[in-house]
Amino acid sequence: MNLFRSEEHVRNWPHFDTATAEGILPLDDLVHMFSMNFFRKRLDETYVSESKQYVEELFEAVAKLGEQKPFWATGRL
Repeated sequence: MNLFRSEEHVRNWPHFDTATAEGILPLDDLVHMFSMNFFRKRLDETYVSESKQYVEELFEAVAKLGEQKPFWATGRL
């Protein structure tokens, strides 16, 4: 994952691939995804027993992104 200051900087990056342009996400979306239980609760003693629920929550969030940006559609995962 690369973090850029703006979409313009992403597009000016020498390794930018136009085929992945739909995958560009605002920082707010990334913060939301990485603050989900799948990532936050990794050190909890119940993480393994609860991980199925955490994965489902993460997939739901990615599916919502896929509704807005086809690049993130779950069929691509």
